[in-house]
Amino acid sequence: MDAEILGSHDERGQLPALPFTAGTRIEDLLREFVSRADELLHTQERMQGLLEAVMSIAEDLSLEAVLDRVVRSACRLVGAQYGALGVIGDGGTLSHFITVGIDEDVAAKIGDLPTGHGVLGLLIREPRPIRMHDLSQHPAAYGFPANHPSMVSFLGVPVRVRDAVFGNLYLTEKDGGGDFTAEDEELAIALAAAAGVAIENARLFEDARRRQLWREASMDISGRMMGTGQDGPASGLDLIAERALQVTDAAVAVIAFPDDLGRGMYCAAAVGLEVAEVKGQPLQVDSPAVAEVLHSGESTTIWDITEVLGQAADPVPGPALVAALGPSGPNQGLLILLRQQAAGGFSPTDVEMSAVFGSHVALALELARARRMREELAVFRDRDRIARDLHDVVIQRLFAAGLSMQSLRRFTAEPTALDRISAVTSELDETIRELRATIYSLRSAAGERELLSSRILRTIQDGAKSIPYSPRLRLSGAVDSAVPPAVGEHLLAVLSEGLSNAVHHAAASSIEISVSTVAGQLELRVDDDGRGFSNPTQRSGLENMAHRAQLLGGTLEIDSAPQAGTRLRWSVPVG
Repeated sequence: MDAEILGSHDERGQLPALPFTAGTRIEDLLREFVSRADELLHTQERMQGLLEAVMSIAEDLSLEAVLDRVVRSACRLVGAQYGALGVIGDGGTLSHFITVGIDEDVAAKIGDLPTGHGVLGLLIREPRPIRMHDLSQHPAAYGFPANHPSMVSFLGVPVRVRDAVFGNLYLTEKDGGGDFTAEDEELAIALAAAAGVAIENARLFEDARRRQLWREASMDISGRMMGTGQDGPASGLDLIAERALQVTDAAVAVIAFPDDLGRGMYCAAAVGLEVAEVKGQPLQVDSPAVAEVLHSGESTTIWDITEVLGQAADPVPGPALVAALGPSGPNQGLLILLRQQAAGGFSPTDVEMSAVFGSHVALALELARARRMREELAVFRDRDRIARDLHDVVIQRLFAAGLSMQSLRRFTAEPTALDRISAVTSELDETIRELRATIYSLRSAAGERELLSSRILRTIQDGAKSIPYSPRLRLSGAVDSAVPPAVGEHLLAVLSEGLSNAVHHAAASSIEISVSTVAGQLELRVDDDGRGFSNPTQRSGLENMAHRAQLLGGTLEIDSAPQAGTRLRWSVPVG
């Protein structure tokens, strides 16, 4: 019937009026068509938005820029007022938290960034999409800190890089006050998948960039250490520390080497924040992690840096990267890099490349040391040649000239001439003595170190000039060969202080001094028969001697009483 109606015309050639049921059906079809067209157009717009978001996050290879673009693109795509991306770090906590929608003033009032509690932690433990009508009503809700903006609707999806969860994308406050839809969730999941690829590319680019920085630093150090512009080993170590600081964006760089006594390590160079007091001080290297670095040569990250730097690390409470400088051995050093807590940990690339950097640095230091030794050897040889020439030629000629002058006495009896001959002879003798002193200094500078026993004797002679008698000295053991140079310096300082006390304060009639090395112990004794003391008024000298003993792991004993003399015993290990 409908076909008949549609096929018939009236006399004027016009279609007759359609029945009510047929017209209503067509209108419904048209409305449905328009609705479907709107939906298709909306879907096309959202797909176009997703495509633009994917393209935008792939435009930059900087990881920080990629993470920021991911959050901004997600907010635009699903219509969220606030967005964040939390990067999962060591221990299952959030190491980085990038936010969008909260200005800097509000963020400053909120305080510290979240670390992974509440619903944020739920996504870390169970990495699957979550949609909520009211964030605060979830059983895992942790609550908001003071000054935090209100957030109700919530959508969270994990961001995966390959098979690992890199972090989570958090979106809150749907535009218009509604809830996030299933379509929003699908779009967020698709964007997170694309973000994972972009993040992986950014990480690969960052990894290549950091490797290149480490290689450039290694080449720069090698070239500059082998150059001629260095003022000495200390300036070279400062240069190494500064370059490592630049490469890793660390706050502090410390270089440590074994001390002369072989008992531990000391800070040879320190650059960065206020750690100047660490330089030259001993370091606590008995940490198992540090021992493993020294043994294996592989770098590691330490989160409790007080194990190495003690309280001196208080201004920098963050993680530390510890790398070995050279192969295991007596000259092996350490490079310690410290970051602030907010800067996050060191990347695996930094840990790996720091070991390569340490090997290059150790080789550069060894080559620079060999070059300095060759230069010093050339200087020493030249000085030795000059000393031989002075001794074998100049002094002999002066001595011959002196003898010739003295032989002139038999040819004249004139007093004036004799006086003149004596004056010239005395000048020649003085010149010969000065030349001998010059020869001795040249040979000493050329590496002929003065024996410790000779320095002990000279110290006693210098300290006893004001008394009418000479102190008695007794040496026993391998004093010259068993005592390291650094310990010898402490010994001479203590000897000088103890002898000065006996000479100037004790009013003694005899002083006995003994220096001995027995069973790995160096012992100095200074005994006098003077007035003694019970409570000395000036303790600075005694405290200095005790401090020197303590630095070397030894002891100071003072036995004295009024009118009973004083017995000083200073003992430190040397083996």
